[in-house]
Amino acid sequence: MTTDITTGTRQAVAGGRAGAARLGFGLLMDMPWGGGALGRRGVGFVETDDGGDITPRVRAFAERHGADFAYAAFAYQPRSRATPRVADYVHAYDRFFEALPAGLDRAFHQTEFNMGTPERYDRRPAAEYTNELAARYGFRWVVEDLGIWNLRGCPLPYPLPPPLTEPGLEIATRNVAETAGLLELPLHVEFPGFTEGGSFVLGHLDAFAYFTRLADDADVQVTLDVGHLLSYQWLRGRTGRHMLDDIEALPLGRCRELHLSGCQIVKGKFRDLHHGVLLDEQLELTEYLLPRCPNLLGVTYEDPMFRDDGRLVEKSRRNYGRLKTLVAAWRDGTAWQDAAVRQDGTAR
Repeated sequence: MTTDITTGTRQAVAGGRAGAARLGFGLLMDMPWGGGALGRRGVGFVETDDGGDITPRVRAFAERHGADFAYAAFAYQPRSRATPRVADYVHAYDRFFEALPAGLDRAFHQTEFNMGTPERYDRRPAAEYTNELAARYGFRWVVEDLGIWNLRGCPLPYPLPPPLTEPGLEIATRNVAETAGLLELPLHVEFPGFTEGGSFVLGHLDAFAYFTRLADDADVQVTLDVGHLLSYQWLRGRTGRHMLDDIEALPLGRCRELHLSGCQIVKGKFRDLHHGVLLDEQLELTEYLLPRCPNLLGVTYEDPMFRDDGRLVEKSRRNYGRLKTLVAAWRDGTAWQDAAVRQDGTAR
């Protein structure tokens, strides 16, 4: 599909250039222990006698594509059911960052804050663990989806959105403010996913307005996952040219990061599959958002899919190249009319 989004964009770019110092293109990888499963076998951390390492496939990807990125992060995955101790993880984490080019900025994706839950939940252990890691690695920020990651201590296969009700909003806002207060680095709260078949929704408040109220009342910065935004739009029947409807109701001035992970339309339903292949719609929405987020730090490609030699899978390469070109033009302040991306990945 094509969407004309140029109207007013040049003025928005000019007005937003004085915002945040732009980092550019970033990498985020989910790194499970045991080397991954199913389609992601060979991606993650592995146990070793000296404390853990990255898999050879991840090292090959870092060698081949590490120079593409200005910053890098990974998502926390537990090594065991024990309360995490920094000493149990840093040998493997050191090797993740050592495999990437020196000088990259660093960030961290937590999965333990559980900020969307209506249950009582002790966030102090996760915050202390995060603060210790931040002191060691110099993380610029920590991010986590505003979701219900576990219930009564049992992890969910896909985080659920918080209840879209007034009591749910009050509780989630309190949870977010508490988490931010426990941390010694900035917290970016990520707009939740609404993937049909992977989660369900309770309540009837508009998710965009809900998220804005929460960010304002908790006074936190945010991350907008482009696939998550589209998943909500698809759920509401906002497809085609309507995918931009109400986007500017989001807290764009608080947005510090955009995420893009592989997504797919399956039988008319939006699926956040994290398989590395970006939809054209994700690039179009990114192009729309870039000039409207004046404090944006970077755009993150999440969960690349690659082969044993580190090469991206073939289906992901075209839109990966297009995204890199788009982000480079935004980072460098290239005139917006020159930043639109052709299908072949070059600027036009």
